[in-house]
Amino acid sequence: MKKHLWLLSGLTALMLAGCSSNGEETGSAKEKATETEEVVETETATAATDKVKQTEPLVVYLNDFDELIEPLFEEKTGYDIELVVGNGAEVQSRIEAEKSNPNWDVVWLDGQGSFARWENDGILLENVSLESEGNLNDFGKSLVPASKAYYPTGAHAAGVIVYNTNEVKAEDAPKTWADLTNPAYKNMVGMADPAIAAPAYPFVAWFFEDLGMDGGKEYFTKLFENGTKVFPKNPNVVEALLSGDLKIAALQESNAYKMKQDGEPIEIVWPEEGAPASVRYAAISKDTDQEEVAKAFISFILEKETQDQMIAAGTEGFYTSSVKDVASPAARDEKAPLLIANPATAAQNEAEVKEWFADQSVQ
Repeated sequence: MKKHLWLLSGLTALMLAGCSSNGEETGSAKEKATETEEVVETETATAATDKVKQTEPLVVYLNDFDELIEPLFEEKTGYDIELVVGNGAEVQSRIEAEKSNPNWDVVWLDGQGSFARWENDGILLENVSLESEGNLNDFGKSLVPASKAYYPTGAHAAGVIVYNTNEVKAEDAPKTWADLTNPAYKNMVGMADPAIAAPAYPFVAWFFEDLGMDGGKEYFTKLFENGTKVFPKNPNVVEALLSGDLKIAALQESNAYKMKQDGEPIEIVWPEEGAPASVRYAAISKDTDQEEVAKAFISFILEKETQDQMIAAGTEGFYTSSVKDVASPAARDEKAPLLIANPATAAQNEAEVKEWFADQSVQ
């Protein structure tokens, strides 16, 4: 808007100058030009007052949407950002290593348990109020912690059931998570390792919360006894499905829909009870010296226009938005029922669960 006003004022001055037969502006033209210039000056002064002056870029740690978000945010706000991109495990490890001397201002990442743990560690800014928080839908509001230390930007299935259609008929495919323990699927099933793959922990965290620690261990023990294979990360699970090493898998939905879009012989099943989800949250470092710019970044993510562009950004956009009136991709299941483990419970159980899975891989 301000750029248009500036260009319009220049065009108006030229037109008004042209209206004078002797090359001089009439009194009326001078008055109009002066009024227009005053409007521009007022707009510019307001912008300068509202906009926080940066001395260095806002540093954002994230695992997705980097190519999309940087130019959109900088163009919309005029602020500079520096993105540090890695997979979920890499970003988490970096934040843990930098606890005493954080080099980041904002973290935007999948995995609700990590944010609850960082809140407990006292490294997140609390009681954060955002311009766009009113944009949250009921689903999004339900995911905001009482501390307001982190805000949800969306959630996706950390695991859906995927089967190779060349190996398994539709009528024989598993329909629920309990079905995966069926002896009929012995040595057919695979999943990512929650001790290594960041999205895999929110997946297993729901089972340990829903069934209890003993019940969760019992369920996964049955899977392992039935020959379930554990791979380091979800892309490894994809490779195993394509090679025939696996016929069925619990796979992160973005990977599953990517396979589908690539024309691979797979089908996706959303279990009847729902799919354990990973929530993507954004939070601000307690030690940031760019609090207002950091708030502007998270507010930007929670704008409908931004969310619509994220949804349209390929398979990264396969998620349930936390913002009002934002629709998921048409190719995604209309219901897409998500089961979300409580962040605090996930954080509390994380060390024990990951250690237990690591022990199983050794056996």
